[in-house]
Amino acid sequence: MAVAAGSSAAGPASLRFTWWGNATRHEATQKILDLFMQANPEIKVTGEPGDFAAYFDKLATMVAGGTAPDVITLGGAYLPEYAGRGALADLTSIGYDSSAIDAGAVENGKIKGKLYGATTGVNTIGCIVNTKLFGAAGVALPDDEKWTWDDYSRIATEITSKSPAGTFGASGGLTHDTLDLFSRQRGEKLYTEDGKLGLTEKTVADFLAYSLAVVKSKGAPPATIIQEQLNIATEQTLMSTNKAGMALTWSNFLTPMSKASGSELKLLKLPSESAKPGIWLQSSQYFAVNSKSKSPQAAAKLVSFLLNSVDAGKIVMNDRGVPTNAKVREAVSGSLAPVGKAEVDYIARIGKMTLQPTFIGPTGSTKIQDITNRALSDVL
Repeated sequence: MAVAAGSSAAGPASLRFTWWGNATRHEATQKILDLFMQANPEIKVTGEPGDFAAYFDKLATMVAGGTAPDVITLGGAYLPEYAGRGALADLTSIGYDSSAIDAGAVENGKIKGKLYGATTGVNTIGCIVNTKLFGAAGVALPDDEKWTWDDYSRIATEITSKSPAGTFGASGGLTHDTLDLFSRQRGEKLYTEDGKLGLTEKTVADFLAYSLAVVKSKGAPPATIIQEQLNIATEQTLMSTNKAGMALTWSNFLTPMSKASGSELKLLKLPSESAKPGIWLQSSQYFAVNSKSKSPQAAAKLVSFLLNSVDAGKIVMNDRGVPTNAKVREAVSGSLAPVGKAEVDYIARIGKMTLQPTFIGPTGSTKIQDITNRALSDVL
C-alpha cells in the first residue's frame, strides 16, 4: 500500500468531512462518525453538513482558497471536474479499501484509470407516483412496461383537472437528467465517451417543446412554481407535500418523499422505456479525498469505514443509494421498511434491462444543469 507524501500511518489526525442533505441524513452521518471515532480514537472527525442549494458554491470557494475539507462528498460531473483540477487524491495510492465493493461501482469512480471517487451507492431515475392522488382523481396507474411520453402528459393533465386547485398531475421536474434520458431513447446521449455533446438540436427543441406542452395543458404547474421547486428542500417539494401525482426524479428520493408526504408512493419505470431504454444506473454520490489533506491515510480509512462497515450501513440504510458492498447490502435489505425495499427492487428491475453505456460529463459540464434550467425557464 502506497503512503502519500506527508502522511503518517500512526499518530493523531484531525479530519473535516463535508456532505449535503436534510436533517435526517445529517443526524445519521454524525452517528456514523461517532462510531468511527470510537473505533479509531486517534482520529478526530469534524462534520460539516450543508444544504444542497448552496453546497457546491461553498465547496468551490473552499477549493479555490485552499481550505477544502479532507473528505468531500461529490455527485455526478463534479468528480471529473475536481479531479481535472488536481483537487482530489488517487484513493488507491492512499489506502482506500475497495476490495469488497461491486466492480461496476469502483469503475464509476475512475477518471483516466485512477480512482478518485468511492461510490456511496447506486440509484437511477424513476417516476415516483402518489397512489392516493391517483385514486382521489379516479385515474388508473399506468402500465409502466408500455406507457409513452404522450401517456405521461395525458395522465398529468387528467389528474390536474380532477384535483383541487394547487394540485398538479406532474411536479414539472424536467431537468438535464431528463434531457439525457430523452435523448438516449432516441439513440443520442448528452455526452459522448470523448467528452463531446452527443445530442442534436432537434432533440433539444423537442424536449423544450414537450416541457412547454405539459405546462400549457396544466398537467404541470406554471413556470413560477417550477422555478421555486428547483432549489428547495426535498420535504417541501410538490411530491412531498401531496401536491403532485407524478415526479420524474432519482430513485433514492422515494424514502424521504414517502416519509414527508405520509402517503403511499410507488416507483414506476419511465415513459417510453420499452422501445429503446434510455435509463442508466448511476453512482448516487461519491466520497473523495482532498489532494491537499494533511492526513490522507486517515481520510482513506474514514471512507473505507463509511462504505464497508455493516454497522455504518445499518444507520445510513439506502439514503445515499443502494449499498455497493454486498455484505452491507444484505444487512441493510433485511432492515429496510417496505418503501426502502421497493427502491432496492426497482434497482434490481432496472439492472435486468440491457442498458446503454453512460459517460460522466467532461470538465466544465457541471454548468449544464444551470444552463438547462435557464433554457427551460426562458421557454416557459
